[in-house]
Amino acid sequence: MTMSYESRNWNLTTVLVTLALTVLIALMTVSPVIGQESDGRAATGGAQTVEDIMARQRGEEVPDRRRDLSDAEAQAKALIGQLGTRGASSDADLWSALRYGDANVTVSTGKPQDAVLVQDGGMAWYEFREGPLRTYGGYLLLGTLAALVLFFLLRGRIRIDGERSGETILRFNLIERLAHWSLAGSFILLGLTGLAVLFGRVAIIPYFGHEAFATIAVGSKWIHNWVAWPFMVALVLVTLLWIAHNIPNRHDLVWMMKGGGLFSKGVHPPARKFNAGQKIIFWMVIILGASVSVSGLSLLMPFEIPMFAKTFAILNDVGIGPAIWGEPLPTQLAPHAEMQLSTLWHAIVAFIMMAVILAHIYLGSVGMEGAFDAMGSGEVDLQWAKEHHGIWVEEVQAKEAKAAASTPAE
Repeated sequence: MTMSYESRNWNLTTVLVTLALTVLIALMTVSPVIGQESDGRAATGGAQTVEDIMARQRGEEVPDRRRDLSDAEAQAKALIGQLGTRGASSDADLWSALRYGDANVTVSTGKPQDAVLVQDGGMAWYEFREGPLRTYGGYLLLGTLAALVLFFLLRGRIRIDGERSGETILRFNLIERLAHWSLAGSFILLGLTGLAVLFGRVAIIPYFGHEAFATIAVGSKWIHNWVAWPFMVALVLVTLLWIAHNIPNRHDLVWMMKGGGLFSKGVHPPARKFNAGQKIIFWMVIILGASVSVSGLSLLMPFEIPMFAKTFAILNDVGIGPAIWGEPLPTQLAPHAEMQLSTLWHAIVAFIMMAVILAHIYLGSVGMEGAFDAMGSGEVDLQWAKEHHGIWVEEVQAKEAKAAASTPAE
């Protein structure tokens, strides 16, 4: 059977027209969807997009549009006929509530921390830990060391002005020295292991590799967790032993006005067993040590010791929170937010405490002649004691004289 030229031409024209109409209909059908996809927020009903997530990870600012969902239902319904899905069944408000911790979630364990399905504050905590905390904490320690070196170069070692007497006086007994070295040794281990974990990515991995840091991190965590207990015991013991000697008195004002004689040779303001400078260090160690211990206990027993919601409520009640931050501090915190704040507070207080201890170590070793003997053998030269703790020497000698007088002669 043969087909004429006109017939073949008509059939080809029919096919082309049919294809053109098909393409046109397809374009008309998907064009609304394409238009919506050009607007990332509209395509997701106002929810977060992949671009938002990537931008946030790059540290870029992403507008918070968690409640910009007014037209989400209408947009979802418009897609039903085109895509053949039930888009209207997606609850954007629910996912927003889950992200911001507003959802009413019930779990079989009954534990509040298990009911947190999305923790939105993790990136903010991570950025602060890797940024300001590590940066300014490092600057504080380096600045303290630099200041001590500068002070040593300008002032030199604080030496005994008079001649050594060759006679000693008991400064600290065995129990006092054991308590001091237990506190000092445990704190040094805690400080070193904490710094290793915090600065591992910038100070260990680039030079020793990931495998070495993994070993150091695991060991540091184990040491840190277990040494925390003797630190807290020693802190309580030191408090009980020396708190009575660290109550401020009028002699401390004179000592402060004269700078403790640290900046001038031949100047020795009167002091009892502890001078004003030592009292400042004592109270800073006790207060900061107690604070770092409480936050440490919160971290050792996760989710069991929430600290900040109650503290923020107290600060709001006395007006400190609104006065400093301009608005009340949050008093409803998710369990994970409590833990994140505990880690940050723990590190901040530890940095301040390390700076204080560095100054204490300097004055108790190379900074002052004869000072180390007090915690070494416990015995100090009598001339050194008279220059730095004259009132205390008089009190000790008066007690010894009274005891000798009350003892009958044989």
